[in-house]
Amino acid sequence: MPENATEVTAAGIARLAGVGRAAVSNWRRRHADFPQPVGGTAASPSFALADVEQWLRDQGKLAEVPLRERVWQEVAGHPAGAAQALVHTGCALLLVRDRPTAWLELTAASDERMADALPHAVDHVLTARLGPDTPSGTPGPGRATPPGAVRTPRTADSTAPDSTTFDSTAPGPATFDSTTPGSTEPGSTGPGPAVVHPANPPVVPGVHRARAVRTPTAQALLPSVPLLRAAAQLAAGIGAGQTFEFLLGRHLDANPRQFTLTPPHLAELMADLAEPPKDVGRPAPDRPLRSVLDPAAGTGALLRAVAGPAALYAQEADAGLAALTALRLALGADGTHSSLPSLAVRTGDTLRADAFARLATDTVLCHPPFNDRNWGHDELAYDPRWEYGFPARVESELAWVQHALARLRDGGTAVLLMPPAAASRRSGRRIRADLLRRGALRAVIALPAGAAPPYGIPLHLWVLRRPTPGVRPGPDLLLADTAGLAASAGEAGGKAAGGGRDRLDWPVVRAAVLDAWRDRADVPGVSRVVPVVELLDDDVDLAPARYLPRPTPGGDACGLGEVRERLAETLRLTARLTPPPAISGVPTHRPRTTVGELARGGALSLHTGTAAPGGQGPVLTEHDVLTGADPAGTPLTGEAGTSLTGPAGTSLTDAAGTPLTGPEAPGAAPDDPVVLEPGDVVVPVLGGGTVVRVVGEREAGAALGRNLQLLRPDPAALDPWFLAGFLRGTANNRQASSYASTAARLDARRLHLPRMPLAEQRRYGERFRELAAFEEALRTAERLGGVLVQGMYDGLTDGTVTPA
Repeated sequence: MPENATEVTAAGIARLAGVGRAAVSNWRRRHADFPQPVGGTAASPSFALADVEQWLRDQGKLAEVPLRERVWQEVAGHPAGAAQALVHTGCALLLVRDRPTAWLELTAASDERMADALPHAVDHVLTARLGPDTPSGTPGPGRATPPGAVRTPRTADSTAPDSTTFDSTAPGPATFDSTTPGSTEPGSTGPGPAVVHPANPPVVPGVHRARAVRTPTAQALLPSVPLLRAAAQLAAGIGAGQTFEFLLGRHLDANPRQFTLTPPHLAELMADLAEPPKDVGRPAPDRPLRSVLDPAAGTGALLRAVAGPAALYAQEADAGLAALTALRLALGADGTHSSLPSLAVRTGDTLRADAFARLATDTVLCHPPFNDRNWGHDELAYDPRWEYGFPARVESELAWVQHALARLRDGGTAVLLMPPAAASRRSGRRIRADLLRRGALRAVIALPAGAAPPYGIPLHLWVLRRPTPGVRPGPDLLLADTAGLAASAGEAGGKAAGGGRDRLDWPVVRAAVLDAWRDRADVPGVSRVVPVVELLDDDVDLAPARYLPRPTPGGDACGLGEVRERLAETLRLTARLTPPPAISGVPTHRPRTTVGELARGGALSLHTGTAAPGGQGPVLTEHDVLTGADPAGTPLTGEAGTSLTGPAGTSLTDAAGTPLTGPEAPGAAPDDPVVLEPGDVVVPVLGGGTVVRVVGEREAGAALGRNLQLLRPDPAALDPWFLAGFLRGTANNRQASSYASTAARLDARRLHLPRMPLAEQRRYGERFRELAAFEEALRTAERLGGVLVQGMYDGLTDGTVTPA
């Protein structure tokens, strides 16, 4: 095997061939010519990717590896690790996008010559996008302003020339040569997104001033050259930015415990809350460039959500993650030379070593680490950022709040994601009180559980505004609670209560939060503008639930009457659907088959779900199947508005590793979701229950979620209700489940079915359909009964319902 050749694990082989890991183990045992391990450990061996691909083709198990899958396998098997491979790939993709001609010239050379020439070309684009690698000193008289100069933005009545001070942390173009990407015309006004705040201390010694992405050496790039060529080929089809997003997303999914992610919908909501008012009547060229800082950038999700041109500043403690974030933000920008983003990403502990200590930005967006006892309490006792009080050791979140306020210009807005305990812990009551008295805290918004990790906790959004000297502080605080909204939205759609990230209706939550923030009006059960004087008690508890009791289930007496009528009608329907008395019969021994055998014979196809909630279109989740809820969202459609249906997805296999799916839709990628069609049968993978769902018109068009298996029967051979009914048998489920861990896992291939003619199948199927309707009526009656009972309790206790 060539030195530094790409390696792949058994899990990677399974993904390549569209099979399970058990199939790969079977191949290794049964086939003497299967490639031998070249690395890894005895428990997790690795194999040469080229040898594995050739073996799969020789065995007829792989026609062609999809390009995106090949690129990912090369990233995952890179000898320097996936993170370093992603950095090299991001640098190359930036070069592909910004200097395509230079890239083509480089690729014409051999791998060794290409690796030798790449560092210079890469450094050119990195400098243009992210600034110089080693910032220099202050320029002498008569010299051009160096990269990273901070210009004070002009105000509406400013007539004096821009003043310029040097700050190596500020983003900016690398050179003023008009022929270079990222240049600024001589004499033009630079981006100038930030100003020096008079209250900020001098720069902290030891702060990382170099850009987050260092220029890789030729020696380091040499093993990556095949990967870079393949990534450029993929970028030619889907774009450089999308290529990096795909690879980074795979890396994050493969290491879920390493990263705390901010979901895209939440990031967009936070960015919208911080959106400044429009400059009415002011020409666009005269508006100062907006500046946005994320002091705990993570993967850069918050800064990616910022709309419009803006100067972006980010700091991340993890050097590897900071490099990936810088490349992600650079590749996510427009890419045209005329609209280069102003971007600076630095590495370091923000609270201990702030890389942007001299900046005063328009906006701060932050998802800080929660419950961090080691945030620097002892060494930062006299830090000037604590204008509102020195945070206790257990109040790390309040330290981040004050850091955000210290990095804002007067009148600037900060939005932070906070744990609910920060609004009510007694150790932080003095700081909360001072934030209220000085008008810095403008809103506390409770989100439903599942909005962001940790998903079981209903997190809060704090909206803050730096007080402007001479302006009277705001006399009130907006409190909003969207948890009840999410529950009522689920109830209106026939969904079971319970919330969770799979059940969040983000359009409803987003509209409620933005309406409450912009209108600052009282909406019963949703928002309330509370005078500050009411909040300044001994506890200074700012939890919205304390001031916004949820509406009574069913509403007033009139609403409870409507619920009672619906319950009565549902009970009547339940009585009509009650099955007739069971007639005993003699057990018959019919010929039986398995789902796996039917799949091999073409009577059905098997697919596994890969879609996660939060993307485009609705997703049928495991929670929906278990509770009978409908998938939320709008149907997935193609460019012409046609519904996207088709069997694209990840395949299951039989015991020998033979793929059980039909052909993929044209152009479908391995990560494309399985789209539901009427007549599909969906079975949960985990739990050991006997729940099966037949897809109807209501669910058609939704994507199949994770931990679900889909059986798509051929209507000419199998009745879907017959299939679903026999799959629900308790004994059938038990014999097809494995109990190797605490949770039982169902293997749909092992489920048994009796062999029957189609007419007989339909007779059974009709009875199974009636049982499903009866079950749905019982579920609805249970939900309405719960609403009526709780509503009566609440009405009697609060006086809106009389006992007579």
